[in-house]
Amino acid sequence: MRIAVMQPYLLPYLSYFQLIAAVDKFILLDDVHYINKGWINRNRLLQNDNVITFTIPLKKASQNKLIKDLEISYEANWQTKLLKTIAMAYSKAPYFHAVYPIVVQVLSANETRIAGLVYSSLLRVLEYLGIDTEIMPSSVGYANGHLRAQNKILDICLQEKANEYVNPLGGTALYEKSLFNQYGVGLLFLEPTLAEYEPSSSNHVPGLSMLDVMMHNSPEHIRQMLRQYRFA
Repeated sequence: MRIAVMQPYLLPYLSYFQLIAAVDKFILLDDVHYINKGWINRNRLLQNDNVITFTIPLKKASQNKLIKDLEISYEANWQTKLLKTIAMAYSKAPYFHAVYPIVVQVLSANETRIAGLVYSSLLRVLEYLGIDTEIMPSSVGYANGHLRAQNKILDICLQEKANEYVNPLGGTALYEKSLFNQYGVGLLFLEPTLAEYEPSSSNHVPGLSMLDVMMHNSPEHIRQMLRQYRFA
């Protein structure tokens, strides 16, 4: 079995989904501490050639709290405002009418915690794309909250009886291949090739939310894009 482990990101970038599509099981690392100004509850879109950042408000967010415990704040009318922003940005995109109802469904579900919102949004995107990778939060059943860094990841691999672990290329300095090999786990690093696609504006910006990719490309084309990587 091949697995990957990543923190839950809100409607993340294309290479995050490349990682999901490259494995049999994807673990959402939600029993670690929240990082301020990370991508757990925010992301970027393109509107009229300008990159804009949207954020899901949280209740008393703190780096002393675990991601799984962070609650979403519904005091402000952010759902309506965010849906309006997305509609204004992408109403002329070729796949707007297919993708926008998914966004409405996800944001209208009134999930109480950000980890739950991320989880449900990933499931809906994967369903739309026809990708059957299993996704599971790390807080559900590994009972290894006392472990840190690569020891935690290795423990998850062993509990899953995985023979391969895949990590983004940027994390090469965080892992020791010799340690993973010692336990019979091959360590792979995914190096993405992020193909350009035709945006509704005149400007292509890489690394935006997957929403931007979905608005401009068919599920079939996106699946091809998800296979554009190599293992280092």
